[in-house]
Amino acid sequence: MWRYVLAWVPMVAIAIANGALREATYGKRMTELRAHQLSTLSGIVLFTVYIWGVTTVWPLQTSGQAVAVGITWLVLTLAFEFLFGRYVAGHSWSRLLQDYNVLAGRVWVFIPTWVAVAPYVFYLAGR
Repeated sequence: MWRYVLAWVPMVAIAIANGALREATYGKRMTELRAHQLSTLSGIVLFTVYIWGVTTVWPLQTSGQAVAVGITWLVLTLAFEFLFGRYVAGHSWSRLLQDYNVLAGRVWVFIPTWVAVAPYVFYLAGR
């Protein structure tokens, strides 16, 4: 299990690179909401490629292991996002929760959702 915990660490770099790409390119040419939505889509694509690679190199052995990895990655992702956002970036809790408001067109919730379910999806695909 520890290898999968360590495999989560590069996901932070992927997320930061995805955000940097948004800010340096298309984020300047479209509304913030559209840039957020496109960034969510590109993040899902990047995480898909990465998680597929991880689960190819270290195949998940059981459905229970896949679920455990997904839950672990979800907890690590949310902890990093909210703790870093609050205590390093200095954002308010309401600002941090704003990206989860699907009714306002904010679709970021699909990132942690995908991080949580992807190990199970790739486990099933590899059976």
